[in-house]
Amino acid sequence: MTAWKRAAIGTATLVLIITAAARAQSARERLASVRTVDCTFTLNAVATWKGGVPQADVKTAQLAVKFDEVNADDGTARVVGMFGPSDIIVRLSGDTLHLIQSFRDGPLYATTVFPKETRQGRLQAVHTRHEFTEVSLPGYTSSPEQYYGDCQVSR
Repeated sequence: MTAWKRAAIGTATLVLIITAAARAQSARERLASVRTVDCTFTLNAVATWKGGVPQADVKTAQLAVKFDEVNADDGTARVVGMFGPSDIIVRLSGDTLHLIQSFRDGPLYATTVFPKETRQGRLQAVHTRHEFTEVSLPGYTSSPEQYYGDCQVSR
């Protein structure tokens, strides 16, 4: 390989590294300054244990979750639910935003927004519900669930 080719490959590699670093920084800055997060999840997995063996059922879903008053610096936000808003915890870790809701009676819900765009500027996201009850009621979470979709973030 000629010196010219080595220099060209080296330069191209350096440009790719700088571009990736700039994108990562801008994604972090974008998530760090978010004030509202409006998510839609269209696929979910529900886990159960049958005979002591974990199993999962994957199906389509229609779940919307909205957060407002997001302040990554203070680690606070509100989730807007059907019973009114609730205060939650926010963590910006690297270039990923975590919104955590821990209920006093046991369940834990977590929504993670990734810096990867899906469509029309929306960002990939996952919403997890850590909850278990012996009785399953339609429309209520009774087993661990994980939802997949995306979120619109705005300042």
